[in-house]
Amino acid sequence: MVDVRIPAAITRLSRLTSDREKAFGAFRAQPSGKLDRAIQLQIASHLAQEIRRLSRASLPTDTAELARYLIGKTIVREIGRGRLIGRIVETEAYPPGDSSGHAYRGRTARNQSLFLGRGFAYVYFIYGTSYMLNVTSEKKGTGAGVLLRAIEPIGGIESMERFRGTDKLTDLARGPGRLAEALAIDRRLDGVDLCADGPLWLGAAVRETGQIRRTVRIGIKREVDRPLRFIEESNPFLSGPRFEARGRHG
Repeated sequence: MVDVRIPAAITRLSRLTSDREKAFGAFRAQPSGKLDRAIQLQIASHLAQEIRRLSRASLPTDTAELARYLIGKTIVREIGRGRLIGRIVETEAYPPGDSSGHAYRGRTARNQSLFLGRGFAYVYFIYGTSYMLNVTSEKKGTGAGVLLRAIEPIGGIESMERFRGTDKLTDLARGPGRLAEALAIDRRLDGVDLCADGPLWLGAAVRETGQIRRTVRIGIKREVDRPLRFIEESNPFLSGPRFEARGRHG
């Protein structure tokens, strides 16, 4: 006997996939923040299904390579029974010996998480207002990291809106301070293993990553010409003025 439920299930799955692709295509074509809210939440629900946690072995050791690798991957924040999820769309690398990096003058009480080896959280407070979330890189004992500059919210959007005090989707996590606020990041998460089960972890990509572009970093005063910022080109959730997204592919 043929189980007629199987073709029906396949048809429903096909329709779901098609609807998701159409909805996301419409989203990318809309002016920033003007997508119908119901569609926003529907897209997020479809994309934020089970996400595979990244293993430490999968992370490149080299800081610049890690910054590029993280584009399109996900950052997941567990809060109680809730889960906040974002696609990483913008990063900056701060490799060993970089005078703009926090490890440049050696290990301190503030930056010791940078020396744990790749795949840990380094969280610091700056300007008296904002937290910044970094992913550590290199081998244990070498201080370096990757700043997460922007994410595309795909899960727990309503909670992010409450944390940020805005319902403008493209402004929820555009820029490292907003990103940390949207994900409820503070110093209590400094040193957390991002490759283990816990309150904050790195996940695999949930869809194909777009073209990756490499540019100079934003808002620094030293080593300003190094092309160590990585972005998913044309993503509406990027931080900084449009001209700062210009650069080369790589």
